[in-house]
Amino acid sequence: MSMIPVFGKRRAEAAAPAKTKDANYSSQWRLMYLRFKKHKLARISLIVLGLLYAVAVFARFIAPYGLESYDSKYVNAPPMMPRFVDAEGKFHLQPFVYELKSERDPETMRKKFVSNEEVRYPIKLFARGEEYKFLGLFPTTIHLFGVEEPGRLFLLGTDGMGRDLFSRVVLGSQISLSIPIVGVGISFVLGLFIGGVSGYFGGRLDSFIQRVIEVIRSFPTLPLWMALSAAIPPRIPVVTMYLYIVIILAFIGWTDLARVVRGKFISLKNEDYVLSAKIAGVSDTKIIVRHLVPGFISYLVVATTLAIPGMILGETAMSFLGLGIRSPATSWGVLLQEAQKIENVALYPWKLIPLGVVVATVLTFNFLGDGMRDAADPYKK
Repeated sequence: MSMIPVFGKRRAEAAAPAKTKDANYSSQWRLMYLRFKKHKLARISLIVLGLLYAVAVFARFIAPYGLESYDSKYVNAPPMMPRFVDAEGKFHLQPFVYELKSERDPETMRKKFVSNEEVRYPIKLFARGEEYKFLGLFPTTIHLFGVEEPGRLFLLGTDGMGRDLFSRVVLGSQISLSIPIVGVGISFVLGLFIGGVSGYFGGRLDSFIQRVIEVIRSFPTLPLWMALSAAIPPRIPVVTMYLYIVIILAFIGWTDLARVVRGKFISLKNEDYVLSAKIAGVSDTKIIVRHLVPGFISYLVVATTLAIPGMILGETAMSFLGLGIRSPATSWGVLLQEAQKIENVALYPWKLIPLGVVVATVLTFNFLGDGMRDAADPYKK
């Protein structure tokens, strides 16, 4: 008789729906990942950003020409579109470009470029070109694509010195995409440390830190950039200039995160588990690192992601105004300097292509940040 209830209980347990691991035993990061997977735009943005940073890493291999490569015969040349069908209507499996020839417009007397349909230059993969160091390690002349000499390949046209704009956009991504990451990393450490100290200890130290933050935030951004850039010695090496720009952007960008971290610490430091840790004799450092920071780490990740677009725009604006990266180095902001004159934009609209790259990158980071913010929100269904 005693076996019947047990058997019935087992049958009931077997018939009951099984509890999934994801629904009952998932960690915070696991739940964030599952919610992030449902955000299609954020996933697409993550893939696009992965491609952009892959291009930045292998920029010297992808770019057909180097930063110092120019040709005075092709000043302000228009973009050259790869073709598969020639002037006679024949289809070619291998893409090609026509030779560019310059001539004078009889009405305006302005130099213009026309295609010489008698000369074709096939576009080859893994073509030989200028020598460079692959990943900075070993010299090679192999580029992803190119044409044989004396042909020229300008996918996005050229600038006012006859330099390939596509190559400069690709090479400029190394600075324009790396400075924000390094700058945000420094701002993250400063904001987390200073904001944590301010919120956890409070008192006069909190008041002093908040007054410093208010002073920094009271300065208009552009004059502050100009003042900090004026302190940089002229004609310094490119690497040193890179470090200075990172420090300038990080010096301005840590205040927002510090105030948010301070507020989080103030709201969490009086929770029961924190007070219990203090009574148990746990040091302040361990309480901050092991109890307080993990309580809002998901917010920190989202805030860091959303801060990167601001850093990109900051570096672009500084270089555009001549306060940041300078020649012979290049960035997307440096490339936009030629767009300062309206006649350049009117006559050579392809010089605004770097602006499109900046806008697309900033939007991609914003979409990724929105997806991560939704994934980190525990009340978001």
